[in-house]
Amino acid sequence: MRINVEGLSARHRAAAARAPAALKPVTLNIAAGEQVAIIGPSGAGKTTLLHALACALQPVSGKLALDGIDPWQISVARLQKLRGRLFLAPQSPPLPPRQRVITAVLAARLPRQSLAASLRSLIYPIHIAEAEAALARFDLANKLWDRVDRLSGGERQRVGLARALVSSASLWLVDEPLSSLDPSRAAQAIDSLTRSAREHGATLITTLHQVDVATRFARVIGLRDGELHFDLPSHDITRERLTALYAQHEHELHGAAPTPGDDAPAALYCR
Repeated sequence: MRINVEGLSARHRAAAARAPAALKPVTLNIAAGEQVAIIGPSGAGKTTLLHALACALQPVSGKLALDGIDPWQISVARLQKLRGRLFLAPQSPPLPPRQRVITAVLAARLPRQSLAASLRSLIYPIHIAEAEAALARFDLANKLWDRVDRLSGGERQRVGLARALVSSASLWLVDEPLSSLDPSRAAQAIDSLTRSAREHGATLITTLHQVDVATRFARVIGLRDGELHFDLPSHDITRERLTALYAQHEHELHGAAPTPGDDAPAALYCR
């Protein structure tokens, strides 16, 4: 999916109507199939940007076009159809605790299933192999029939990522996918995520606190105080640029754990 953003600003869903926008006017153009990492200190506007791109937040000002379509200038029915092409994975996936992992993963198929098929799948899953293959990418195939409340935080986070692989989305928007993972699991998860996005031909945009991981992406966007600080190829990201981006937040630059809920309430849109 191709993304064009022109002077886009947005505020938190829970913010007062006159509250300052968490995301100041930003202009971006992202090609279909591109993979982009967004970095910046807590409160920079990273999550707000993801939610705006996911059509979960209506812009305060500016324009958004997804494959040439302005989501806020079309009918509700067309907007719902467009959202079926988007996958937004929050930092803490809102998975029902008593639900089976297989059911949680296959929920990402709902936008492309009929009501009858969806109801049948609730009684007994009908795409078991697809769910198992997606979980295997994140080393979780053995958790297929487990209940969500028996998973660790890191396992739940990886289940949330596996959902993207069974969706029909052409835009994956992933918020802090490594926040609950140790370095070894984080490396495996980001490798599986990026490789899977390429295989699906999906555009991938992810926010990251791990700067070393972000600079593995071809393109890195730096946000600070809601403003675009830089938008550069990773080979142009210097120590000086990072120091300026994280000024007064050096502990985040040097690997301290991020605060959950960076700058906006979590949400997951499958439709």
